Amino acid sequence: MAKGSGNNVGEAVHYTLHLTNNCNMECKYCYVDDNNIQVMSFDTAKKAVDLASKNSKDSIGIIFFGGEPLLHRDLIYETVEYCKWKDKQSQGMFHFKITTNGMLLDEEFMNFSAKENIFIALSHDGIKEAHDSYRIDRNNIGTFDTLSDKLNMLISRRPYAPVLMVVNPDTAEFLARSVEYLYSKGFRYIISSLNYAANWTDRDMEVLKSQYEMLGQFYFEKTIAEDKFYLSPFEVKISSHISGDSYCHERCELGKKQISVAPDGLLYPCVQFVGEKDFSIGNVNTGIDRERQETIYSSNEEEKVSCQTCSIRKRCNHYCGCMNKQSTGSINKVSPIQCSHERLLLPIADRLAEKLYKKKSAMFIQKHYNDMFPMLSLIEDSGKRKL
Repeated sequence: MAKGSGNNVGEAVHYTLHLTNNCNMECKYCYVDDNNIQVMSFDTAKKAVDLASKNSKDSIGIIFFGGEPLLHRDLIYETVEYCKWKDKQSQGMFHFKITTNGMLLDEEFMNFSAKENIFIALSHDGIKEAHDSYRIDRNNIGTFDTLSDKLNMLISRRPYAPVLMVVNPDTAEFLARSVEYLYSKGFRYIISSLNYAANWTDRDMEVLKSQYEMLGQFYFEKTIAEDKFYLSPFEVKISSHISGDSYCHERCELGKKQISVAPDGLLYPCVQFVGEKDFSIGNVNTGIDRERQETIYSSNEEEKVSCQTCSIRKRCNHYCGCMNKQSTGSINKVSPIQCSHERLLLPIADRLAEKLYKKKSAMFIQKHYNDMFPMLSLIEDSGKRKL
C-alpha cells in the first residue's frame, strides 16, 4: 500500500497518544526523555483519531499515555468528545484506555472514566520498600503513601483496573509480597515485568526464582479457591504450555497492532521508540509509511541468530521489539538477562499448570480451555454487582 494511506480495512489497531513527555514523578527506571518538554496539541490528536478511523471497520483503541497523561486532562476530554462525534457520524467506533501513575486521579476523573468507559491502568510497584525505591516524586520522595487512598478509590470505582509492576534487581526480593499486597487492595489483574535495562546478576536471578516459586503457590491457592486472578507472566506462560507450537498470543506485531503518536505527530511502531526518528513510520498529516512500517516489522520478525537452535524459542518473548530495544538497544538482539528469565520462569509455570490440571481446578480449566471465559466472567461479575 502506498505511503500516506490509512489503515487496512478490518485491521484492529490501537493508537497510543503520547500527550506529553512531562511527568510529575521522576521514576529512576523511566526511559522517557523529558529534557525538552513537549505537549500534543488538540489538532494533532484530532488528526491521529482521523487516521485511526480511516478505512477501519473494527473498534479502535485510543490510549492516553505520557509522561503522565493526566497533566493534560482537558486534552483527554476534548479527544474523547471528538471520538464520540466521529462515532455519531459513523466514522469509527472507539474505546479508551489511560496508563497513569495515579498521583492525579480524583473524583472528577473517576466520574469521567465511568461515564465514557475509560479503562485505567495503574503503574505501581507494590509494597513500600519496592515502590519507593524507584517511584519517586520531583522532590525525591517516595509516592507509596500518597497513592494509598488513590488505590482504594480506583479499585472501588474501576474493579477491572490492572496494575503494571516493574521489578528491579534490588527489589526482586519483594516481588511476592508486592503481588500479595496489591491483591489485598482488591486488584485482580497484575502484570509484572522486569527492568531488562538494569544490571541483573546470577544472584538476583536466584532471588527472582524463589519469588516466582512463592507466587506459584499463591496463584495455586487462589485458583483452587476459584478466585478470579490474572497474574502475568504466569498466565502467558501457562497458555504457551497448553497451546504448544500453536501458541502465538505473545507474538510481537511491531507497528501493526499498536502505533504510537508522538506529541509532534510523528508515528512510531511502539512506545519504546518514540522520539527516535530512525524508527518513525509516518506522521499524522501524511499517514503511515507502509513501506517503512513493513521494513521494521519484517526485520523484527526475523529469527534472531542467537535463538535459532533454542528449544524454547516458540514460547519465549524474544521477539518483542520493544523489550529488545530497551535491553540491548536493537530490535535484533536479545539480552542474556531475558534468556535467563525465560529459562527460570517456564519450568515454574509448567509445574503450576500441571498441578492445577491434575486437581481439576474448575477456574483453571475455564480460564485456559474455554474461549468464552472472559465474556462469561464479565456477565457473572456484572450480575453480582447488581445484587
